Amino acid sequence: MSGFQRSVAGHAGSSATQTQTQTQPRPKVARDAHGNVFKVPDYSIKDILSAIPPECYQRSLAKSLAFVARDIAAIVGLGLLAHLYVAPQLAESAWFVRFLFWNVYAAAVGLFSTGLWILAHECGHQAFSDYGAVNDFVGWVLHSYLLVPYFSWKYSHSKHHKATGHLHRDMVFLPPTKQEFWSYRGWAANVAEYTEDSPLRTLGELVLQQLGGWIGHLFTNVTGQKYPDAPAWKRNHFWPTSPLFDAKDTLYIALSDLGVLAQCVVLRMWYLKFGGWSLFINWFVPYLWVNHWLVFITFLQHTDQTLPHYDNSEWSFAKGAAATIDRQLAFVGPHIFHDIIETHVLHHFVSRIPFYNARPASEAIKKVMGEHYRSCDENMFKSFWKVARSCQYVDGKDGLFMFRNVNNVGIGTGAAEESS
Repeated sequence: MSGFQRSVAGHAGSSATQTQTQTQPRPKVARDAHGNVFKVPDYSIKDILSAIPPECYQRSLAKSLAFVARDIAAIVGLGLLAHLYVAPQLAESAWFVRFLFWNVYAAAVGLFSTGLWILAHECGHQAFSDYGAVNDFVGWVLHSYLLVPYFSWKYSHSKHHKATGHLHRDMVFLPPTKQEFWSYRGWAANVAEYTEDSPLRTLGELVLQQLGGWIGHLFTNVTGQKYPDAPAWKRNHFWPTSPLFDAKDTLYIALSDLGVLAQCVVLRMWYLKFGGWSLFINWFVPYLWVNHWLVFITFLQHTDQTLPHYDNSEWSFAKGAAATIDRQLAFVGPHIFHDIIETHVLHHFVSRIPFYNARPASEAIKKVMGEHYRSCDENMFKSFWKVARSCQYVDGKDGLFMFRNVNNVGIGTGAAEESS
């Protein structure tokens, strides 16, 4: 090629590049709460799905039921071991030894009960097996045992998946904007902006969240959409015509309530047959642990200094699904909580992949996501405190919002400004 031809070709290539730059603007960027640059993902959901090996979608009813049987066997086995063998040996022990033992026992039962909750969650996503009716029956039974309205949760949770990271359509852990944060706290917010929230206040808010967050979500839709046009008593997961659901869901919401009522009858019979102590230590305390783990895990999956939120002008399904983070909970996460913590980003892209196929699928999408994939290996309880202090509200512009705080953590109250 002559020098003239190379010059023309080079000029043409340059023009084409300029034209492409003009027609395809660069993705927006902002500063996260650490002060680091956050780039809005530029891949499509098709790119993600194309990378996942087909075998990852295969669901096995036998394998899924085996995990249900394993978790139930663990709960029953712990109960028999504690009541028949260990407790009689501790009858004459000091009260604090017995107190410690029963709390460890209840916490262990709570872990496997959370595992059952997660398997019911798999049923709600139809990841449990190829049979929809079986999925719903198993999920309804398992969730009802834990006083969870199965279909109600299934439908509201589905809407959460369809609008993850959307400031106006997501269904849970919706962060307030800066203006909403101030309005919630009134004059105290303006004081806090300059004086910080005390660690004691943060601790109190976390304790309240862990003790009542799940119950509050079911009964008042706390941290969810406001639905100002509906009366407060309808904004819950139990009323058949609640604004959380569509009209076609009414019968299934009633069926969810029936499952919860049936479990209440079971608990009453348990109390009458075996007494209050048996019900308290074998079901109620583990139930509190389940509620704790649900809020703890979900909060940390969707709240982090590096995660964005979007409004209508910028949100897409692929961007919203990427606005989640994988974390690590040693041994418990992969072996008892069925990898729901370690592969949650994948779960938001494709919720029908069973948990036992999630690891290879997760590795596959990481290659597409690149720098946009979020994960954290830090101790989750340490992250819990950091996130609570640094992720109090979101602020931004042009459809892109990042977490901010009044505690001067990271860049604190600085705006989520777009970088060039």
